[in-house]
Amino acid sequence: MLHKPRGYVTTMKDELDRKNVSELLSDLPERVYPVGRLDRNSEGLLLFTNDGAFANDIMHPSRHISKTYRVTVRPDISDEQLVSLSGGVMIDGKKTLPANVIVLDKRPGRVVLQITIHEGRNRQIRKMCEAVGLEVARLKRTSIGPLKLGMLKPGEYRELKPDELRAIRNAMTKKG
Repeated sequence: MLHKPRGYVTTMKDELDRKNVSELLSDLPERVYPVGRLDRNSEGLLLFTNDGAFANDIMHPSRHISKTYRVTVRPDISDEQLVSLSGGVMIDGKKTLPANVIVLDKRPGRVVLQITIHEGRNRQIRKMCEAVGLEVARLKRTSIGPLKLGMLKPGEYRELKPDELRAIRNAMTKKG
């Protein structure tokens, strides 16, 4: 589990010579691969594994593993926008599954939301917000299923504990 900082691309080698997540894991004795992606301007929880079947299980759309994000949007959010985000919006020609959207903080010119989705389409949160007229100022994934980022600092990683591995495997088997 890595807390991916902003400014890093989720790849193990980048042909454009941008900072990539493999640089943060250079001291690992074995080769691991990211499970899913966070775009360069996003931060937060990113899983790595050397188990391809495990990675595919977590990512497979049929599993509907929840992913929770803390999203700062501008300028403000209306009740209509909240309802749209919660009910599902059209992105890339297909409606998203319903999402759980909670307003955490509201100040002039910005709102902090907690959004939980059950699919993982490309840049889904950003596209959902854009579809309802919101600009994403900051995006941070705080959990994947039962796994929580917690107090892990940007750029730091740790191995999953046995109970965390059991919990994520249980979350996958329930949905399959």
